[in-house]
Amino acid sequence: MLIRYGYDFTMSFPRPTPLVCLVSVHPDRESHLVAPERHETAPDLPVSTYRDVFGNRCRRFVAPAGNLRMTGGGLIRDNGRLDHVDPAAHEHPVEALPHDTLVFMLASRYCETDLMTQIAWDLFGSIAPGWARVQAIMDFVHGYITFDYAAARSTRTAFEAWQERRGVCRDFAHLAITFCRCLNIPVRYVNGHLGDIAVPVGPDPMDYAAWLEVFLEDRWWTFDPRNNSRRVGRIVIARGRDAADVPLVNSFGQHLLQSFQVVTEEVPQAA
Repeated sequence: MLIRYGYDFTMSFPRPTPLVCLVSVHPDRESHLVAPERHETAPDLPVSTYRDVFGNRCRRFVAPAGNLRMTGGGLIRDNGRLDHVDPAAHEHPVEALPHDTLVFMLASRYCETDLMTQIAWDLFGSIAPGWARVQAIMDFVHGYITFDYAAARSTRTAFEAWQERRGVCRDFAHLAITFCRCLNIPVRYVNGHLGDIAVPVGPDPMDYAAWLEVFLEDRWWTFDPRNNSRRVGRIVIARGRDAADVPLVNSFGQHLLQSFQVVTEEVPQAA
C-alpha cells in the first residue's frame, strides 16, 4: 500500500532562535519512499542535517524573529501487514544482552525506574519472563490510563501518569517503558505517524503517535499500550530512551505554537 504523511505547523519567535527538528522519516524507512521527502520553511531558510546518537535524522536551522511555517512530508510504500507477534519470544538475562541494548534499560527523563521498581515487580514479577510478561504490561497500562487530550502535559513523567491515571499516547508509552525497564527488559520509545488505516476513523484530529519497541529473542518488537492492538502502516520518525530524546521541535529559546496539523492516510491505488 501507499501512505501519504506530512505536517504543517506555524510557530512564532520573539528573536532569532536555533532549532533542531525531528520530522523526517527514520533512515531505516528511506528506501521505501516513492520520492524524496519534501521539507520547506517560510521564510526559506538554510538547513543542515545530521544523525543523532540514536540514528535519527535531524534538521538544524535558525528561526528568524516572527512567524515561521514548516511543512513537509512524503509518500511511502508499506507492506500493509499487521505488527509482528511471537508469543514464544524470550527475554535475555542481562549478562547476555547485546551491548547496544543496555542504554535502553536505564532510567531516563520521563521514566523513573527508581520510583517504580517495587511496583513493577509486585504487579508483574510472578508472570513468566518473555512475550507474555511484556503483553501483560501492555494490557495493564492500556486499562489503567484513561486517554484524554485535555489532560496532555509535556512534563508528565511515568510516575505521575501512574498517580494521575490519565494522559495521551506518550504517557501510556512512558509508563509501559518504565515497567519493562524495572524488570530488566530493554525498551525504546518511538515517535512516528500512525493513521486510521484498517481501523475505524477516530473523532480526534490526526496527530503524531508514540509507541515502543521491546528487545526479545534477537530483535526489537513493536508494542503499543495506547491502542493495545496490532496495527497497519506505522511510519517511524525517531527512536530514543523517552520523549526527551525525540522532540519534533527542540527550540533553544522561547516560542509559541500558532497552528499544528498532521496527515497520515492511505492513498487509493488504481486497479
